[in-house]
Amino acid sequence: MRVVFAGTPEPAALALRALLASRHEVAAVITRPAARAGRGRKVVTSPVGEIAAEHGLEVLSPQSTRDPELATRLVTLAPDACPVVAYGALIPSALLQVPRLGWVNLHFSLLPSWRGAAPVQRALLAGDELTGATTFVLEEGLDTGPVLGSLTEPIRATDTSGDLLERLATAGAELLVATLDGLEEGSLTAQPQPADGVSHAPKLTVEDARIDWSRPAYAVDRLVRGCTPAPGAWTTFRGDRLKVQPLARADQATVHAGGPAQSHDVDQPGPHLRPGEIEVGRGSVLVGTGSDPVRLGTVQPQGKKAMPATDWARGARIEAEELLGG
Repeated sequence: MRVVFAGTPEPAALALRALLASRHEVAAVITRPAARAGRGRKVVTSPVGEIAAEHGLEVLSPQSTRDPELATRLVTLAPDACPVVAYGALIPSALLQVPRLGWVNLHFSLLPSWRGAAPVQRALLAGDELTGATTFVLEEGLDTGPVLGSLTEPIRATDTSGDLLERLATAGAELLVATLDGLEEGSLTAQPQPADGVSHAPKLTVEDARIDWSRPAYAVDRLVRGCTPAPGAWTTFRGDRLKVQPLARADQATVHAGGPAQSHDVDQPGPHLRPGEIEVGRGSVLVGTGSDPVRLGTVQPQGKKAMPATDWARGARIEAEELLGG
């Protein structure tokens, strides 16, 4: 099958690599234009654009998908299908009509759950225990098209959105190739999405990622994991922003990113701390929530590199009853 692939970030790059290794012909790639990123604000090509360059593929990077030159070029390329993964812009109706088998979207949720831009993050914030990936025929509605295939993936207690997305992107790349195989062979029939169970997953803003220490420990834990690595959970300390990476709840045996929890965190109830109140102990930094305290793993003060919370606390010389987020 002749395809034109559309995608932009690293999860989409995994799908492109899988397609290049498959029996299908990738005629060209559509990706978002290079943009400035990072502390140095250098112009960076998207991960999909980089792979396309490695393989000598034609790259289309319109500022807008309504650019008439894009439509003209796509008609000339005459793809049978356009697989799309996290491209980053809506595909207008005129383009949806070009490939004879349509645009096949790989979405990282079990549709109709979590339609939208941030399905993985929203599933973690909601405390879901199961998620997955779905391939469907793109139409004008937001992730509403008929389903071609799906897979399931358990959500682990220590998963961050980065961890989960990596697993889904790897498995989803295989699902996308299998879906195109089935379309080419005529063995797949698209099934309408059920009317029940619809939920939406809008993109997380920086304000969404602000920690409310008055919420229960489980909710703080979900927020931090769901916002790691992006947009990054944060709080304030002495008026400056402090990024917080995965932490340990009192009932967890290990810390995901900050090293192993101390045994007293697991076997004994933590001290009573007000929401946001900090207690620095030997080898641990505890923070009060609306229920039990949590133990910080890694933090990143404003303008500095990430560091163990114990190192940060030692340098900050935290005084008794100081608060995070106050």
